[in-house]
Amino acid sequence: MEETMNNKDFDSAFEDIFKNESSKINEQLSKQIMIALVGDVNSGKSSTINKLMQEDIAAVGAKPGETIAIKEIPYMEHILFVDTPGLDDVNATNSKVTLDYYKKADVILFFLNAAGTVLSENELKNLMEIGKTNKDIIIVLNKIDAADDVPEQVKYIEDKTSNKYLIAPISSRTGENITMLQNHLLDILKKKSKDLLMGKHMKNKSKIADKWILGAGVSAAAVGALPVPGSDFIPLTSIQIGMMLKLANLYNKPLSKENARELIIATIVGNAGKAAFRQLVKLVPGAGSAIGASIAGAATVSLGYAMKYMYEHNIEITDQQLKIIYDKFLKEQKKDRP
Repeated sequence: MEETMNNKDFDSAFEDIFKNESSKINEQLSKQIMIALVGDVNSGKSSTINKLMQEDIAAVGAKPGETIAIKEIPYMEHILFVDTPGLDDVNATNSKVTLDYYKKADVILFFLNAAGTVLSENELKNLMEIGKTNKDIIIVLNKIDAADDVPEQVKYIEDKTSNKYLIAPISSRTGENITMLQNHLLDILKKKSKDLLMGKHMKNKSKIADKWILGAGVSAAAVGALPVPGSDFIPLTSIQIGMMLKLANLYNKPLSKENARELIIATIVGNAGKAAFRQLVKLVPGAGSAIGASIAGAATVSLGYAMKYMYEHNIEITDQQLKIIYDKFLKEQKKDRP
C-alpha cells in the first residue's frame, strides 16, 4: 500500500515539475532577443557576428570613414542584431534614437581595436554614457591576432572601467576566443531566461550543451547538500528535467513527458525504485553532506552527458539505451571524484 501511495506521489510531483519546466521553455522560445553592436566601421562587428553564429548574416567590408546609420540585422525569427555607429558619430537627433536601442537591448557588444588605440578618451566616455542606460555590456577586444601583450590591454580596460563589464579578447579573423564571447553572451541571456533561445540558433551546440550540463551539475550539487531530508526532491528533479528539456530543444529532438519520466526512473532512480525516489535522502546516501552533494551533481551531469552523446550520435533515446550510456558516464564521474 505504501509503495502504491509513493508511486502516486512521485507521478503527481513529476507531472507538476514537467509542466512547470515545459512552460518555462515555451515562454523562453516565444521571446525576442536584441543585441546592439557599438564600434567604428572597421572594428570587426560584422565579422564577429558571422563568426559567433558561424554563418554569413552581416555584410563585411565597410571602409573607415564611410557614412553609416543604425542598421538592423534580423536573424531567424526571434533575434535582432543592431549595428550602431556609437554616440560620437551621430548627430544629436540620431543620438536619442541610438540610446533608445541601447536601452531596449538585451546585451550590448562594445567593440575595441586591440591593434589600435585601446579605449581612447572618446571610447571611454561613450562607454560610460551607454552604461548609464544599460549595464549588460560585453567589451569585445577584437583583432588580438594583430596585437602585442593582450593580457596587459585587458588589465588596462579593467582598471579604466573599474571591472564593471565582461571582457572578451577575440579575433574575428581567426576565431580565437569566440567561445569565450559566446559564453559571456549566454551568461547574460540566462539571467533574462533567453539563453536557450540564443543557443538554439548557434552552430556550436556541443560546447553549449557542456556549459548547460556542468551548470546543472553545480546546481544539483547545491541541492544535494541540503540538510533537510526530502527537501531536495522537487528542486533537484526540476534541475534535471529543465536540463533535459533544454538539451532536447538545443538538438531539435522532441522529449515527451512520458519519455522524460521513464528516463529519470531508468537513470537517476536506477534500482532504488520510485518509492525511494520520492525522498531523495533515501536514494542518495549522505544527502545533506558533501557526499550527497557530490552524488547529486555526478548523477545530473551523467544524465546530461548521456543525452548529449545519444543526440550527437543519432541514437534513439530509450530508457534501456540511456541507462547503459548513463552508467558509463556515472562511472567516469565517480572515478574523477576526489
